[in-house]
Amino acid sequence: MNMIGYGIATLGPALAIGMIFSALINGVARQPEARGALQPLAILGFAVAEALAILGFVLAFIV
Repeated sequence: MNMIGYGIATLGPALAIGMIFSALINGVARQPEARGALQPLAILGFAVAEALAILGFVLAFIV
């Protein structure tokens, strides 16, 4: 039962990571010179979304 909760908890972060890197690719495709400014923001967003996935993993075992 815990793994079902974790599977559901990872849907949000998985979609967020996909949207973050999709926006990065679109931004770099439109303005290649902005890559240096966009990439650190995308990595930061990825880290925050991944932290939510890890939090969901921990809460799946607590509950």
